[in-house]
Amino acid sequence: MISQLLTVTFDARDPVRLARFWAAMLHREVVEDAGGVLLPGEEGQLGLRFVPGAAEGVGPHRRMHLHLTSASQADQRHTVESALGLGAGHLDVGQRPEEGHVVLADPEGNEFCVIEPGNAFLAGCGLLGELACDGTREVGLFWGAVLGWPLVWDQDQQTAIQSPHGGTKVAWGGPPLAPKEVRNPQRLDLASPDVDRQTEVDRLVSLGATLLDAGAGDTVVLADPDGNEFCLRAS
Repeated sequence: MISQLLTVTFDARDPVRLARFWAAMLHREVVEDAGGVLLPGEEGQLGLRFVPGAAEGVGPHRRMHLHLTSASQADQRHTVESALGLGAGHLDVGQRPEEGHVVLADPEGNEFCVIEPGNAFLAGCGLLGELACDGTREVGLFWGAVLGWPLVWDQDQQTAIQSPHGGTKVAWGGPPLAPKEVRNPQRLDLASPDVDRQTEVDRLVSLGATLLDAGAGDTVVLADPDGNEFCLRAS
């Protein structure tokens, strides 16, 4: 049985405010539940969850960021202007002037990019086109096996996977990786509501995960082959 990728989880000082920012950007509803504030995904788009946490400033411990797509130059400008109006800011990560994407930070400093129109790799992926991660080829292969998603890119130690039904791609940029010093403030959540928890934990460990915390409730914390924490939830 394959776990279903449920969300990308963000630690946030103000989960509700950050969720409302991203809900406005992605045209999604905000759902509050016991696990935090959720923006459900649809039609292959990853869901986002925001939970209370001490998310510190932009730095090398942030190993993933979102890529939003654009249908035209005007659409890209509109997305950028909307983000700035909602509390985002421009971010300098060394991008060159001739590069077409725009790098921004959301109200709590999480980097995201508004990709230029005509990007062939993200064509047809939807508004939330990509989750771009730091990570080795090994971790890309691990997540492909966990989710049952095929590789759609595998070159020069860089990998990407995508649901067989399309939607958001998840990509890893290959080595070198910055040293991991703190718990990642963005993480992946998995849900396996119809599978025995221990059976699923055993499967994930057999694929290369490490069990970190078996948990007393319905959440198990593991790490992928690069040491990135992720959660397995009952639902």
